[in-house]
Amino acid sequence: MTTLRTEPVQRGLDSLARSGLEWHAFVEGAVELLAAAVPYDAACIGPVDPDTGLLTGSVKRNLGDEMDTEFLRHEYVTDEVNLFSALARRERPVGILADDTGGDPARSSRHRDVFVPHWALDHEMRAAALVDGTPWAAVALYRSGATGGFSPAEAEFLGRVSRTIALGVRAGLVTAVASRPEGAPDAAPRAGHGTAGVSGPAVLVVEADDSVSRLSPAAEARIAELGGCGWGALPNAVAAITAAARALGSGRRGTVPRLRVRTPAGEWLVVHAAPLTGPAGGPPQVVVTIEQARPPEIVPLVVAAFGLTGREQDVVAAVLQGESTQEIGRSLHLSPWTVQDHLKAVFEKAGVGSRRELVARVFFDHYAPRLGDSIAPAGFFAGA
Repeated sequence: MTTLRTEPVQRGLDSLARSGLEWHAFVEGAVELLAAAVPYDAACIGPVDPDTGLLTGSVKRNLGDEMDTEFLRHEYVTDEVNLFSALARRERPVGILADDTGGDPARSSRHRDVFVPHWALDHEMRAAALVDGTPWAAVALYRSGATGGFSPAEAEFLGRVSRTIALGVRAGLVTAVASRPEGAPDAAPRAGHGTAGVSGPAVLVVEADDSVSRLSPAAEARIAELGGCGWGALPNAVAAITAAARALGSGRRGTVPRLRVRTPAGEWLVVHAAPLTGPAGGPPQVVVTIEQARPPEIVPLVVAAFGLTGREQDVVAAVLQGESTQEIGRSLHLSPWTVQDHLKAVFEKAGVGSRRELVARVFFDHYAPRLGDSIAPAGFFAGA
């Protein structure tokens, strides 16, 4: 690998990350660009929930979807080697499987049980893509035995561009709504007012073999919105959190998992899962619930995706409360001129030109789709 090959790729990724693409389109482009610097036989990049590190989607090259659920079970339940969560804690968040297993990659259950027998992919290099210590994406590249393994220089390059990949995915999470074609619906059908009048809670029960044994009508609609099939293949986000719930049941995780995921139509959902207990010796089940995300759960993620500093986030929170420049300055102990400087930086990062546009972007993304819903005693929309 030479500088001549990598510099154009790095410049291309930098440009792509700033181009305003929604995350799926950005990752499609990033996967293509990476091949010019680090040739591969197969690849996968997916966004993760920055709070939990759980995968919420993926873009693949030369990998089928049929092993997604099995792969996620290895990632969150059975495997121990170069997990994305472990890579995220490294100074350089990259791992070459052969190197990190002392030349014995079969120590990895995903390698042994998935990638070699199903796709004849003998070599793996992974990276956790982070910004300021927060994970936003996971990257995996694979080669067959005939192609040969990954080099330390290639790992160094992937580590160098991993932050750019994270920046592109992070920005893409808040681009989906703004980039919808004119006339497209503002959001996918909601569980309370769903497809063909579907209503009620979105709940499903997943068996030990990852089949769905119970499914509410609203859950079937939600799963379809996320790209799955209610009684068949689960979408990545649901499969990931199901595996994480199994890890909780086995003691591998310490907290009940949840993740936030955006539908292709731009609506934010929160997915929860927990292991079910039953008679001794009974097969382990997982219950999954899917619901609309409340703005308090999503606005911090959206604000973070704008790439704001901590102080800029404080200013945005005050703007959303309707505070004037003087009021913001008093509450944050800043001069009016400093507040204005922060606002200018916020507007540029959020792609808006005024306070009104900033508030409108948050409003139309998170509140407008629910207008007409009943209001709960807590003051927000019921059923959210």
